[in-house]
Amino acid sequence: MTRVCRTPAQVRAACAQAEAFVNQGHAVALSCRKLDTRTLEQNARLNAMCQDVSRAVVWHGQRLSKDDWRHMFVASYRKGQRAVPGIDGGFVVLGASSRDLSVSECSDVMEIIAAFGAENGVVWSDK
Repeated sequence: MTRVCRTPAQVRAACAQAEAFVNQGHAVALSCRKLDTRTLEQNARLNAMCQDVSRAVVWHGQRLSKDDWRHMFVASYRKGQRAVPGIDGGFVVLGASSRDLSVSECSDVMEIIAAFGAENGVVWSDK
């Protein structure tokens, strides 16, 4: 099993699971490394794709910004986000940032965007 941890709580949970395996008599191998973050080219393509979606798709009666769509797609990819009441009303979704996407994660998100775009008639720009 491979687990990617992004928060201290996730690291603690992974360590607790590893400890449980050891207590059951199993050997456990742990590996820690920093994931390579997305490239500048990926970042540009991700933003261009989200911009194309924002121009083409009206979502539940609303036109969303490029940044709104990026949050939507990353949230779709990264399960585990949560919504909390905002300070001044409404809700805020936490845990769906694209800032630390790895190279492979960014590729996966772009595949989600491409599939969504194909289903929703998005015409892709040349960017």
